[in-house]
Amino acid sequence: MMQSQIDFALAAPEILALVFGLAILLVDAVSTHPERKPTFWLTILSLVVLTVVSAVQWSSGVAGKTFNGLYVADGLSHLLKISSYIAVAVTLIYGRVYAQVRDMMRGGELYVLTLLALLGQMVMISAGNLISIYLGLELMSLALYALIALRRDNVVATEAAMKYFVLGALASGFLLYGMSMVYGATGHLDLAEVARVIAEGKAQKLALVFGVVFLVAGLAFKLGAVPFHMWVPDVYQGSPTAVTLILGAAPKLAAFAITLRLLVDGLHGLAGDWQPMLMILAVLSLAIGNLTAIAQSNFKRMLAYSTISHMGFVLLGLMSGSVAGKPDAAAAAYGASLFYMITYVLTTLGSFGIVLLLSRQGFECEQIDDLKGLNRRSPWHAAIVLLLMFSLAGIPPLAGFYAKLAVLQALVNAGHVTLAVIAVVFSLIGAFYYLRVVKTVYFDEPAADAAPVAATCGQRGVLSINGALILILGIVPGGLMAVCEQVIQNSLKF
Repeated sequence: MMQSQIDFALAAPEILALVFGLAILLVDAVSTHPERKPTFWLTILSLVVLTVVSAVQWSSGVAGKTFNGLYVADGLSHLLKISSYIAVAVTLIYGRVYAQVRDMMRGGELYVLTLLALLGQMVMISAGNLISIYLGLELMSLALYALIALRRDNVVATEAAMKYFVLGALASGFLLYGMSMVYGATGHLDLAEVARVIAEGKAQKLALVFGVVFLVAGLAFKLGAVPFHMWVPDVYQGSPTAVTLILGAAPKLAAFAITLRLLVDGLHGLAGDWQPMLMILAVLSLAIGNLTAIAQSNFKRMLAYSTISHMGFVLLGLMSGSVAGKPDAAAAAYGASLFYMITYVLTTLGSFGIVLLLSRQGFECEQIDDLKGLNRRSPWHAAIVLLLMFSLAGIPPLAGFYAKLAVLQALVNAGHVTLAVIAVVFSLIGAFYYLRVVKTVYFDEPAADAAPVAATCGQRGVLSINGALILILGIVPGGLMAVCEQVIQNSLKF
């Protein structure tokens, strides 16, 4: 097989995503009946096809590097891509009615921009080079800026888009500057070559350490970790809720992927330098995220600060992975962090899905008080809220409990017992605001003008599956955890 054929075979999902995006744009342009445009179903079909293609590649053992090392196909990329496709599909199912009643679907912009953002995430997940990491990041970010400002007549959304754009450009500058310093210190852009030069001791150490500082700062912004978190609550609150979910779910998987590629795959030889940075970021995120969330009355803003605290747990798992002479312990730690991120995204989908279902024409379900008496209006949706909040709080036997437990075990195995205790203390503090939501749902009287919960069959079905998975992955987490550890061992070199 010719090299060009191999290149396109490995990168088939990205090529298909681009083709589907152009097809949806064309169909939207030629359609003469705005209310009958099939763009939604074409987008869902494209995501199903992408999922099948990546699953077939994964099951067939398709792996390798192509385009001169710019692109990597391995188990980690297949797992995270499939998770991203599912997250985007679920987001669009939850947000379809919300977007329709708010006139966000006058054209196919919502779907095309979402697929462009997804394409950027796919490039980030499969990046094996500093250049491809940055290209994927910018493609995703530019599409997200436009999505946040999609409601052009909404001043709050426009303000959120401007804030995210300005701060996102600053973070991209950090990343690009860090990459330039890594290139200057090692003479290579390919992550495998960077790792080799560092291992041989040929890199310029001072420039390399400064580069790592800027890289960690840029990655922390994309993950939403303290002190680079200032955009998260404002953008989550200001964006249309459907876009908030697009922003808060799948992009986290891509940001986690480039964190693994950069720090673990490329800069593992400098773990002694970036581990303390991640430790500080993690503790600050746990502290500020949980303590600030207690004071929030806006549900979306509370979930934003909750995100910050959960990113602290993810970073604790990453900083526990560099155990000298113990590759199995390192794989378990990175696997625990990957498991945590996947289950967090699953829980986020359900949490914002509830907000989308409860929002209606002329009413935004944004305040915690808007959930008052939900159990009387819809016991089934109230039960799902209970599962989601208990999982985020880390209460057994739900997925969030096992995810936290796996990270804590990794911390203890790495000798960071004090950090494990700190994480447990802040998790207990954080349980307060999750339980407050459950109390509001079950024990407060509903508002006099509270309308019945209206949802399509598709939304109800997907939300039910979402809640069931939270419970199932808490009771039998071994399968997904084993997959996470396996893809880490097979895909990363440390």
